[in-house]
Amino acid sequence: MSKRDLKKYVAQLTKEQLEEQIIELYEKFSPVKVYYDFVFNPKEDQLSKEAKVKIAYEYFPVKKSGRRSRPKMRRSVAQKYIKHFISLGVDPFVIADLMLYNIEIAQTFASENAIKQDLFYKSMFNSFEQVVVYLIANAILADFKARLNQIQLAVIDQKWYNISEFDAIMDRLEY
Repeated sequence: MSKRDLKKYVAQLTKEQLEEQIIELYEKFSPVKVYYDFVFNPKEDQLSKEAKVKIAYEYFPVKKSGRRSRPKMRRSVAQKYIKHFISLGVDPFVIADLMLYNIEIAQTFASENAIKQDLFYKSMFNSFEQVVVYLIANAILADFKARLNQIQLAVIDQKWYNISEFDAIMDRLEY
């Protein structure tokens, strides 16, 4: 069904029929419930904190016994939250903060642990590139420039093998 056909169909329905369908969608489909829960009670700060805790756990997991377990370092966890926040229509500043936090927590982990997988560095570069594109697209680059610079400095200090790729992006931002 096309959007046009849907509009025609919805136009034919009475108010009561529309209300019934929305309630049914809300009860039947979890994404609809999540969307309406967010629309009527947008606790962006709370959602952001919860996401940051989950992302940090990927790098610094602690078992209930208090012992640390092996970190998984999955970029996909952060990507899932970022995608979810974008689909909900969360404020771009909150999304950008989460995107940068993902890189910063990974750098904190890398500063304390030797990482031998090149995939980690490539993945963090992809995240960096993605956040820069997002910041430019939402016209909020100036608000986060200092954090981008801090990330670049950490890449240099930690001697990541792909320093030149980070530098190339930062150089383009200067012009």
